[in-house]
Amino acid sequence: MRDRLILLPGWGLGISPLEPLAAALQGLDEHLRVEIEPLPELESSDLEEWLDELDSTLPKDAWLGGWSLGGMLASELAARRGERCCGLLTLASNPSFVAHAEWSSAMPGETFDAFLAGCSADPRMTLKRFSLLCAQGAEDPRGLSRLLLAGAPNTPQAQLMSGLEVLAQLDNRQALQAFRGPQLHLFAGLDGLVPAEAASELLVLLPDVEIGLIEQASHAFLLEDPHGVAGAIQAFLHESGDD
Repeated sequence: MRDRLILLPGWGLGISPLEPLAAALQGLDEHLRVEIEPLPELESSDLEEWLDELDSTLPKDAWLGGWSLGGMLASELAARRGERCCGLLTLASNPSFVAHAEWSSAMPGETFDAFLAGCSADPRMTLKRFSLLCAQGAEDPRGLSRLLLAGAPNTPQAQLMSGLEVLAQLDNRQALQAFRGPQLHLFAGLDGLVPAEAASELLVLLPDVEIGLIEQASHAFLLEDPHGVAGAIQAFLHESGDD
């Protein structure tokens, strides 16, 4: 099962942003089985319920990974599974999405609260704003934003809200320190949602873990350059004894 990789998507935009990356990974390694799993469809914002749901539906003894919120959930699940998880990879996933006293390289609390209020008032407009932030820093931000929005599922407002509430609660620092398997964390230099400084802050927390910063890239770098990202992931999987 070491050649099975489960990828979890970010908030609100569904699985389509991960599809080019999954295809690129399959193209690089015919023995690797890449599966994209949607986020739980829960109206609860209880993190343990989200993790229980993922734990019961995702295959054991696989690599876990994800983009943004998906990577944060994969980190918690990897720590929970321990040796039953082959390794972890995250893409543009901040250990804490919202800034607090012990983790400053994140979105300010007031900005996030405004986002939450916006989603409550007008979820479609908030999703559009979110897609623009995801694409900020890309070569063609408007085109990338349109692409992200075009593939977004029609998620009920209650589920969008619960996803944001889970995102606000997550603090992966303990989970990342507890998980003993191989880890790769990729960040983007021009990310409009996760400050690039989070990469160096994470390196202080996890000095023995592979952390990369893609300089000229947006939060949606996996869609900007799926082949480049797939190459980095493939190299990491092989270094970690996946061949």
